[in-house]
Amino acid sequence: MADTSADTIEIVRHQPMAFTEFVIVIAAIMALNPLAMDMMLPALPDIGSAFHIGVANRVQAVLTAFVIGFGFGQFAIGPLSDSFGRRPVLLGGMVLYVIASLLAIAAPSFETLLLARVLEGLGTAATRVIATSIVRDCYAGRRMASVVSLAMMVFIAIPVVAPAFGQAVMLLTQWRGIFVVLTIYGIVALLWTIFRLPETLPDNERKPFSVASISAAFRATLTNRQTLGYALAASGIFGAVLAYVLSSQQLFTGVYHLGHYFPLAFAAISATIAVAGFLNARLVGRLGMRKISHSALIGCVAIALVCFTAALLGALPLWLFMVLSGAMMFSFGLMFANFTALAMEPQRANAGTASSLYGSITTLLGMTAGAVVGQAFDGTPLPFATGFLACTATALAIVLITEKGRLFHGAAKPV
Repeated sequence: MADTSADTIEIVRHQPMAFTEFVIVIAAIMALNPLAMDMMLPALPDIGSAFHIGVANRVQAVLTAFVIGFGFGQFAIGPLSDSFGRRPVLLGGMVLYVIASLLAIAAPSFETLLLARVLEGLGTAATRVIATSIVRDCYAGRRMASVVSLAMMVFIAIPVVAPAFGQAVMLLTQWRGIFVVLTIYGIVALLWTIFRLPETLPDNERKPFSVASISAAFRATLTNRQTLGYALAASGIFGAVLAYVLSSQQLFTGVYHLGHYFPLAFAAISATIAVAGFLNARLVGRLGMRKISHSALIGCVAIALVCFTAALLGALPLWLFMVLSGAMMFSFGLMFANFTALAMEPQRANAGTASSLYGSITTLLGMTAGAVVGQAFDGTPLPFATGFLACTATALAIVLITEKGRLFHGAAKPV
């Protein structure tokens, strides 16, 4: 009998692409999302001024509208791709992304811009869900975690450079020029996908598109202890990261007065995720997903506790904030790919639907937590530090419940 365990090495379905090109293409597709998110950070003050937004925190809606579209869009993407294949749904999402970026360029009002951002988020829902599904179609177990980590390493390089790139674009033009860049990138990624990425879901593994079939797939996903548990834990971690992203522009420019140096500080902190992704890809095959991600989660809670204590005492200078934020992002890089792989591990038969639900749960719950923290910004780092600790502590509690108290080794017995 063929080996179908978590350690199955690989299922090659992405020919004619070799392994390296496959990882780069998956990363390029996934990068549509963080590029559209993080390039906007230095543009927020200018967008607020252009549309006469009087309340400083309200301009964060440019980011949250995108995340809302991204979160809700994922519910439908998985079942559609499980029934009709990965390629048509992926290409449709990428076309929507390009159209939405063009709408943002011409947006005459703040409300139209927010609509364009929701549509951009919907488009990237397809790229995020289907990229994960394609990896699950082609690889399993620790090999899947390694592929996800390699893709994440390239993918995470985008947030490192995106704010600085956005700042550079604004030096040459103004904030609408950022959407010109997003449009061009979307077209390039679309053409690359059309000509190089094959269909990875065979006809005999597709599911009928019916209420009964979709309900069964949703039920199989949501009742799996491991899948649901790691989706909820990842939501907590994503909430902490999104709280940082939403608050970063105000923290670095309003609290720490970095001005135009903000993108450099953001890039330096974000670079730690790429380092963590590289290390995870090298170590996960030897140490396993649980040992790495559980250790990182415990470390992240400790980091959050130090950050909260320092903020509460009014003793959180810039250097310490950057060190703690960098450590948080490094921990995130060790957790998120492994949490994704652990959640998807039992879902070979429902990869598209499982990826949809996983993405929707992590995005919407994470966005809710991050938005609450972002809107609580009061001119100090304390709201962020409080949210950081609450999100990571909640994630640790969920992992403990999921694994029945047994961290680092072995899986919880199925229920």
